[in-house]
Amino acid sequence: MNTYEYAVLRVVPRVERGEAFNAGVLVYCRQRDYLGSRVHLDLDRLRALDPTADPVAVAWALQAAADVCAAAQVAGAAGREALGSRFRWLTAPRSTVVQPSPVHTGLTADPDAEADRLLALLVLPLG
Repeated sequence: MNTYEYAVLRVVPRVERGEAFNAGVLVYCRQRDYLGSRVHLDLDRLRALDPTADPVAVAWALQAAADVCAAAQVAGAAGREALGSRFRWLTAPRSTVVQPSPVHTGLTADPDAEADRLLALLVLPLG
């Protein structure tokens, strides 16, 4: 078993109101040299909190976090940092439409499967 860290990505369409819903997870496992993400934007939840929100812009912000995890070329300088540095950068508190939760820890034998499990548990609609 390996120790891993994770944070939930929350969408806060109107920062001044502070209302949010979960839209993704970030998982970092140093022992496995793993940094991964899973995102899912629930458009009904977005519209419920802010009917005027731009779903394309919110989806872009979520994808940007996923790109940094994957070290995608479009991630720029952040995508070239070490995995731990990228995770810390992504989980730093910020006042934007996509915000990270506090970092939590756990144990896993498979961090990629854990990312899938956390997405189902913490993000995807029930049922």
